[in-house]
Amino acid sequence: MKAFQDYYPENVSHCYGCGSKNPLGHQIKTFWDGDETLTWFTPEPYHTALPGFAYGGLIASLIDCHSTGTAAAAMYRASGRAMDTLPAFRFVTGSLHVDFVKPTPIAGTLEIRGRVREIKGRKVIVESTVSANGVVTARGEVVAVQMPEDFGG
Repeated sequence: MKAFQDYYPENVSHCYGCGSKNPLGHQIKTFWDGDETLTWFTPEPYHTALPGFAYGGLIASLIDCHSTGTAAAAMYRASGRAMDTLPAFRFVTGSLHVDFVKPTPIAGTLEIRGRVREIKGRKVIVESTVSANGVVTARGEVVAVQMPEDFGG
């Protein structure tokens, strides 16, 4: 099964968080899980804020890119289109809000889940959570805005 990010056109596949063409980036992979979306990510030692805990910027970037990928998939789903159809739906972040609920352990794999709150025109609002070992450590909201077709091209 292909991840949402596997459908991104090459000209918009260089994002540090979700771009498959960025060898130094996170290269997250997001999938539908019922009405929610799901990404798994394992932090590396260089993602450390304090010994044993992940850097907050990492957590924010995971919420950001998971949510924009969710927005694209949701727009395809709402339009009744397959993700490999053109023109491509691709989103950028209009706003990002993150609440850090608990410190996020750096050991182990993180689960990022998203849920679409609203689709309105070219805007999709996505609520996402980051969990470690079944415990929510961060919550975020992203207002994702659909890119014009000529953006980045």
